Amino acid sequence: MLPTPGIPTVDLSPFFTTGDESGRKKAKETITEACTDYGFFQIVNHAVPIHLMNHAMDLSKTFFSYSDDVKRKFSSGPDAPLPAGYNKQPDHSPDKNEYLLMFPPESSLNVLPDDPPDFRKTMEEMFKYFVKTGQILEDIINDCLGLPPNFLKEYNSDRSWDFMVTMQYLPGTETDKNGITEHEDANLITIVLQEDVGGLEVFKNGEWIPVIPTKGTLVVNISDIIQVLSNKKFKSATHRVVRPVGKSRHSYVFFYNLQGDKWVEPLPEFTREAGMAAKYRGFYYKDYQALRLKNKTHPPSNPEDIITLTNYEI
Repeated sequence: MLPTPGIPTVDLSPFFTTGDESGRKKAKETITEACTDYGFFQIVNHAVPIHLMNHAMDLSKTFFSYSDDVKRKFSSGPDAPLPAGYNKQPDHSPDKNEYLLMFPPESSLNVLPDDPPDFRKTMEEMFKYFVKTGQILEDIINDCLGLPPNFLKEYNSDRSWDFMVTMQYLPGTETDKNGITEHEDANLITIVLQEDVGGLEVFKNGEWIPVIPTKGTLVVNISDIIQVLSNKKFKSATHRVVRPVGKSRHSYVFFYNLQGDKWVEPLPEFTREAGMAAKYRGFYYKDYQALRLKNKTHPPSNPEDIITLTNYEI
């Protein structure tokens, strides 16, 4: 398959070697343009092994083929800050999917299956690769924004709040194709591996554009925290999942996150130093994340009551 028209593909190989400054410059220019416009791009040569991605996807499909009774054995306890382990969206939720969520491999909160064999080990390996990819992207975005060297790395140095989900979207019907409703992500950077079924769409220039799966490619979207820090210079990507009719859809989604006690507000580089007013009032990340999670666990009857970043606009 060919890459999605209008969704740029960025080669990350220059960032794993020395001397290719022109390659790095081209990649940063492409990412800057995409993030200024709508916050979506794809990456290749990202150092996540293709054989590992394929194996992880196969194991995920096997796990989700088990009965609900078997899968629920790997659900989290009541003390988890997020629903670790297996979960299925409640019937009243507008989203139609089930998922397995994990924190960093060393987290005591993880509830990871031992069956199928090798699934736990493979998920842990995927997580570690995604962390490295997130760190590389964070460093690139830091430079694209013109921030001081290592600013985002030092601001966001705690990796214990990162998490990853592998998801199955139930088959769509002619009248109900929604998998995940239109939204923006609440974290910093999201990395997505989708199978060849497709279904992911990004909102760009007033229309929904399908993000066509390409072998070996990962999808990246900029999320809310980057939008706030940059005072909306970089956009948090609006996206959704449309379920293929009669087919399940599988994916891995990695959320490169922020430590909960961090204060989030537009940086001075994009406000007073740039002669611009702040477009958002500040907040603690854990408070914002809790409100966003409540949207999922207790969806309001009135869609207008859903909490988004617009609730913090000045």
